[in-house]
Amino acid sequence: KRMSVGIVPEVKLYNNTKEREVYDNLADLYSILKTADHLEKALMRDAITADEHHKACEKLIAAYVTARKLTSVTVPDVKAFMQEHRLSAEAGYEMLNSGRSREEPKIIAETVQFYITAMDAIKLNMAAVDQIHPLLNDVFSSLNNIKTLPPTFEGKSKVKFWLDHLSTMKASDELSDQQIRQLLFDLDSSYAGFHSWLERK
Repeated sequence: KRMSVGIVPEVKLYNNTKEREVYDNLADLYSILKTADHLEKALMRDAITADEHHKACEKLIAAYVTARKLTSVTVPDVKAFMQEHRLSAEAGYEMLNSGRSREEPKIIAETVQFYITAMDAIKLNMAAVDQIHPLLNDVFSSLNNIKTLPPTFEGKSKVKFWLDHLSTMKASDELSDQQIRQLLFDLDSSYAGFHSWLERK
């Protein structure tokens, strides 16, 4: 006798449009994590350039942020989601959740240069507000871009103090010799604190 083969009934994952969106969002999250992991491994193997990696990371991080907003209820813990679906993508997960796309070393190098430029300019007797303010603003903005820098970092507060003070003055106003000396001291102290933080990282 020939065995009859029964027809396997179709299994539906969803019953309506809303449920379908949930599954689509989960599939997007899975795909982003997997793609990010491939990207990190490609960089480690020198299969892509740092510039290509950076551009791809920016897009993936933006997509990940959106995906997390859409899946925050159904996926409260991404690590648990990865374990449940047997998704091995640790490198991708770390990159996406750091939100840095390996830019931090570049930003740190720029911050060091901004510190040096500002201190050198002050030592060359630049005292006008419109000369000093842009230099201090570069330092402060660069410090803000370092996501791993503690919010309590005192060096940033010192730079902000001087930015706030300069903002109350006219562009053509000049700092006194005493103020210049204090500013240079505070900048040097801030720079030393920044270096100490880097050494502890």
